[in-house]
Amino acid sequence: MQKSFDTNQKKLYIVSTPIGNLSDMTYRAVDVLNMVDVILAEDTRNSGVLLKHYHIETSMLSYHEFNKNEKENMILSMLHEGKNIALISDAGTPGISDPGYEIIKSAIDNGFDVIPIPGASAILAALVSSGLIIQPFTFIGFLPRKSSEAKSLLSTYTNRKETLVIYESPLRIDKTNRMLHEILGNRNVSYARELTKKFETIYRLNLEQAIHQTFDQRGEYVIVIEGNFQEEHFEISIFDHVKQYIDMGYDEKDAMKQVAKDRKITKSEVYKVFKIEH
Repeated sequence: MQKSFDTNQKKLYIVSTPIGNLSDMTYRAVDVLNMVDVILAEDTRNSGVLLKHYHIETSMLSYHEFNKNEKENMILSMLHEGKNIALISDAGTPGISDPGYEIIKSAIDNGFDVIPIPGASAILAALVSSGLIIQPFTFIGFLPRKSSEAKSLLSTYTNRKETLVIYESPLRIDKTNRMLHEILGNRNVSYARELTKKFETIYRLNLEQAIHQTFDQRGEYVIVIEGNFQEEHFEISIFDHVKQYIDMGYDEKDAMKQVAKDRKITKSEVYKVFKIEH
């Protein structure tokens, strides 16, 4: 197919592809992949199936986690030559737990346009079908492989109220469930597996139930976890709470800061109440 882009545009297109069902490809994505000069693919064999399905004949170059650094200069050179390039991953949106960030950042730093072509996203599909609060949410991605590092990371989210989204391998799902329950306590949770595919499954339960649940060991999971809505109840007022810390030797500013941390409220809220009652 004849390319119709102005070669002076020098654009890098970030093209989302289906996460399972090939029918989730957008018309715009097909048009872009047909018209660019080169497609950067995480796995050319995997992407070849998609391109063949949509009769896309644009040439592909391999771009993945293990060659992304050595390919960077070559890709920038092609952009400098006026070539338009599309970046795709094996599934979903490039850069989301997949290679992409580095070349996107380099293209921007070198003055090239970076154009997103939206499409399928496992994060959003799992989130909107979870039955949990959709926004705000925080995407954590894959947890560190070492248990100590994973627990350390999860502990920083213990008191956060937003919904959490995690990716996990089916071979680690049971271990991760026990860790989530241990660190975060018993919360409502949703597990989305094989999204948009024939054996799509969504489990909606809580973490206490999850550690006793038998999960299929095939297909990656998107875990959506309820935020922390448990509120501590204090027998003393905010004013007396601050005074308690002052009596322990804290100065007024540090006392208010500590009370805000204890009660999981802002320092300005503590300051306002304390000054009114002072």
